[in-house]
Amino acid sequence: MNNGINKNLVKTSTWKRLFFMAVFLFILGFVKLITWFVMLFQIATHLLTGAPNEHALELGRTLAVYVYQVILFLTYNTEKKPFPFSEFNEAIEVLPFTKDN
Repeated sequence: MNNGINKNLVKTSTWKRLFFMAVFLFILGFVKLITWFVMLFQIATHLLTGAPNEHALELGRTLAVYVYQVILFLTYNTEKKPFPFSEFNEAIEVLPFTKDN
């Protein structure tokens, strides 16, 4: 049993994954800040115009899909690293969204 643990501790791939996980945890913090700004903008837009901003809706959907992909990577559900280590357009196509009004 100790040999198995020692093998895992010296594997380069394990440490690389841990590094990328730390990077994506940092990115999630930044995305959370952007999400707050989008939310506050949407509240203000809705109060002033009576309807949400279409561009901010799209940004919110994109952020949601991106967070979904990051969480899949962080929880070992996928080995594919999200943007900026893969194409961003692929990230948007993971989860279909419908407009609920």
